[in-house]
Amino acid sequence: MERRIVISGASGLIGSALTAALRADGIDVSTLVRRAPQAEGEVEWAPGDAALDPDVLAGAEAVVALGGASVGRLPWTRGYRRQLVESRLDATNTLTTALRALRTDAPAFVSASAVGYYGSAPGEVLTEHSGPGSTFLADLTVRWETAARRAEDHTRVALLRTAPVIHRRGVLRPMITLTKLGVAGPLGTGTQIWPWISLEDEVRGIRHVLDEKLAGPVNLAGPTRASANEIGRALVQRMHRPFWLPAPRWALRLALGDAAESLLLPDADVRPEVLEQSGFRFTHRTAAEAVAAAV
Repeated sequence: MERRIVISGASGLIGSALTAALRADGIDVSTLVRRAPQAEGEVEWAPGDAALDPDVLAGAEAVVALGGASVGRLPWTRGYRRQLVESRLDATNTLTTALRALRTDAPAFVSASAVGYYGSAPGEVLTEHSGPGSTFLADLTVRWETAARRAEDHTRVALLRTAPVIHRRGVLRPMITLTKLGVAGPLGTGTQIWPWISLEDEVRGIRHVLDEKLAGPVNLAGPTRASANEIGRALVQRMHRPFWLPAPRWALRLALGDAAESLLLPDADVRPEVLEQSGFRFTHRTAAEAVAAAV
């Protein structure tokens, strides 16, 4: 039988790369879009405003739910924090309602999540068995995963706890700008451990989850730890620019509030235990390799 995957959030960095990779291998991909369809395989939906016809998902091998308002858009005002939450919960609840309507015929549900689930845990090694943190992003991720698990009564559910993606359109975007200006430097102490993953391994990891029929939380994060300083220095070395101007912790908190505590300052040594134990092999095993591939 021809394989078919349904993807929401297919226009984003990860979604577009995943869609292209699947189609290149002859897999049929249907994409859910929030506008009138303009290409073959597109299906319009309005999460939060209208129910999704379960027939759109019927017969698919899996539904991959990506997307949500960008955590990289700053500042996180009260209104934008609400948008971060609603954009994830509305889409996830719309999909799980349609999946539950299909009952035992429901395809697998592979739902985006984030390593922000773990918050900050200095000195700890974080695996899929570790508990949640206490930041705004950790609380959001817990609610997001709880919404996705509504489908577990009827189908297999996998939760993609994705690390920041090292890519020009990902976590490197603001760093590249600062580096070009010659004002790159430590963020806070710079010694905090940053989870990371290359875009290629992110896509390969999602496909591994699909092919190996993994369930539950899966950390999509690189296999070797790297500090914020190590990632920053790897970038400036590739771009032949200096790394010298520190941004003190207090200044980041003053300027960014919750976003600093959730995005830049947490110390989270996240390990991809489930991926590696199920046989996955990374293309980029170090953050420096991922930076080199990206720039």
